[in-house]
Amino acid sequence: MAAHLITGAGSGIGAVVARRLLDRGDDVILLVRDAGRARQLVERFPGASTLVGDLAVPGRLSWALSKQALPDRLDSLIHVAGVVDLGSVADLPPSLWEQQLAVNLVGPAELTRLLLPVLRVSQSRVVFVNSGAGLHAHAGWSAYAASKHGLKALADALRAEEAEHGVKVTSIYPGRTATPMQERVHQQEGREYDPARFIAPESVAETILLALDLPDDAHLTELTVRPNG
Repeated sequence: MAAHLITGAGSGIGAVVARRLLDRGDDVILLVRDAGRARQLVERFPGASTLVGDLAVPGRLSWALSKQALPDRLDSLIHVAGVVDLGSVADLPPSLWEQQLAVNLVGPAELTRLLLPVLRVSQSRVVFVNSGAGLHAHAGWSAYAASKHGLKALADALRAEEAEHGVKVTSIYPGRTATPMQERVHQQEGREYDPARFIAPESVAETILLALDLPDDAHLTELTVRPNG
């Protein structure tokens, strides 16, 4: 039975991945921002356990995790959590830059750092669910794209640094996916949201499971997923 720690399991891609892993009998640990959220997700995902730590405040993660029992084995760490606020460079205030960089980049870096001892012992797989914005930045997407470009750099550096310890690192770059985040993006863009036009979160979850389930002698480094049409 494999053990996985997932961020962003409250909705969208992360929720599908958590459900799929639980349904096949794996141990699932969900990182949640507070105790109230922990209670909600334990009710929603029977059999899962939780760790409380807020990615929006990376500097507090070490303290938060020090107060809880960490797993002694992890087969994977799956980074799915993310936030997005659109706006031009001329208009975005520092607070929105800081929030997106914290949740999308600095938080994942710090969580990975804190878990590296167990990731090394377990020779785990670390999966970063990035975005097409991590490869190409468009007008109005400066802060989000910067955070996701940084996440690519984090994954690339981690892959090179931890190969000697057997830690395997995958970046997945989905195109627009039918999730609550995508609905929020459309609200910010002032456009009508039609989820049928985009990738189903189940399809992205399949790519994550593919990365997790490869034999130990191979791993995916990068995978781009795009909607048809």
